[in-house]
Amino acid sequence: MDRTAQTLHQCHLALLRATDENELLQSICRILAEVGGFRMVWVGYPQSDAEKSIRPVAYAGHDNGYLAAVSATWADDERGQGPAGTALRTGKPAWAKNIRDEQSFAPWREKALAHSYASSLALPLAGGANIFGVLSLYSAETGKFNEATFEQYVEFAENLAFGISTIRTREDQKRSDEALQKAFEEIKALKDKLYEENLALREELDQASMFEEIVGSSPALQEVLSQVAKVAPSDSTVLITGETGTGKELVARAIHKRSQRASRAFVSVNCGAIPSSLIASELFGHEKGAFTGAFQRRIGRFELAEGGTLFLDEVGELPSETQATLLRVLQEREFERVGSSKLISANVRVIAATNRDLGAAVAAGSFRSDLFYRLNVFPIDVPSLRQRSEDIPLLVSYFIDRYSEKIGKKFISIEKRSLDLLGNYSWPGNIRELQNIIERSVILSESGGFAVDESWFAAQPAPSDGPRSSFNKRILDQERKMIEAALAEANGRVSGSFGAAAKLGMPASTLESKIKTLGIKKAKFKPA
Repeated sequence: MDRTAQTLHQCHLALLRATDENELLQSICRILAEVGGFRMVWVGYPQSDAEKSIRPVAYAGHDNGYLAAVSATWADDERGQGPAGTALRTGKPAWAKNIRDEQSFAPWREKALAHSYASSLALPLAGGANIFGVLSLYSAETGKFNEATFEQYVEFAENLAFGISTIRTREDQKRSDEALQKAFEEIKALKDKLYEENLALREELDQASMFEEIVGSSPALQEVLSQVAKVAPSDSTVLITGETGTGKELVARAIHKRSQRASRAFVSVNCGAIPSSLIASELFGHEKGAFTGAFQRRIGRFELAEGGTLFLDEVGELPSETQATLLRVLQEREFERVGSSKLISANVRVIAATNRDLGAAVAAGSFRSDLFYRLNVFPIDVPSLRQRSEDIPLLVSYFIDRYSEKIGKKFISIEKRSLDLLGNYSWPGNIRELQNIIERSVILSESGGFAVDESWFAAQPAPSDGPRSSFNKRILDQERKMIEAALAEANGRVSGSFGAAAKLGMPASTLESKIKTLGIKKAKFKPA
């Protein structure tokens, strides 16, 4: 293999391996100078048509003095007179076989002879009709180029131009892909943020309290409001206790609205309504692929409530493993998404609520004592409606106005019998039950006089003057009878469309918790 063939063979190998334009050009120049024996090799790109200037982008050889001269401008020695300028202008190779005898490239010839160049070949680099560069070869030998080698270098210049165009296309595609990926990531980030904002907004709407304002003037209620006013400005954790339907979430919202976090989100989670296998994902979020069905990353409620308040309703229903994670969040103010090891800080105020006796749950071993003490920093006990019976007339009037306006009715009076009936009822379902009774009565009553149907009220013992514990015992006895009747009808099944939970209209997890708390044996209701 002769020297020219060996040189171009190595150049073609470099061309095949090339992934970067600058590295390719520098490698080609080095091979042509070292293997090909050229005194100077350089590749130049035109800078602008107005200035007619040329910018060397790669070079190699034994003499850089000439390179410094041609880098300044095409004018005089290159524009139309030097080989490189001619090749760029015409798009054809410019060959000076013997520079000393060459007359067509003066005054460039004088500068070339001053650097001991004997022959030169300038090859245009073209992409289609666009001439984007020139490859210039300078030799100290007059016979360096002949007809055969000339054709070989012309063919190589065409391959080099194609290789450069391919690399540029690949780089353009890469930049386009990166820009597209960045755009996708920005869109995803915006979608995630929109999802978070929408979810927080839906929480505000879907988890809205049973009435917009706290209605009542009883001493028991005023004591609660006094506690709310004291604890709201602080950032302390609050544990709200009380029977179902007493308005614990309403109290939590009142604390949030009077706190320094009022401008941020209030996010509510009903811990008893979420399956135990999903509660960790609901609270802390999960990464894509963290478990079967996790098709995309999910933002948890702690992240949604960042800077605001997280309300954990029915916190006593949390499974033990989630209790441990929640304790860590309260202590360390950080957590990890399910399926991730990245720590996320949590600037969230936690307000918890329960209708269970957490002290008894701690004693029974079903609730962690350390978590209970972390939650019970500032306890607030919301009174039942029986304990604030003097507020019933105000609540009745409030609910009548609310629901009559919705359906376009107007009531100017309330039957005294109905008001006495409402006042004497024990309200095991508390304000929520009262709300439902009033809404139903508004629908059925004719405009003018409001009345309730006496048959809606089951026979109830009169409110006891004894301590609250004795009253609660009667309520628990009634609850036990209802659950046992439902289990008997469902043959001991709890979940499913024909289970006891469906018959009672409550989540299966909640019913399971009540069965455990009341010590009911499900097995005795299953058929032999």
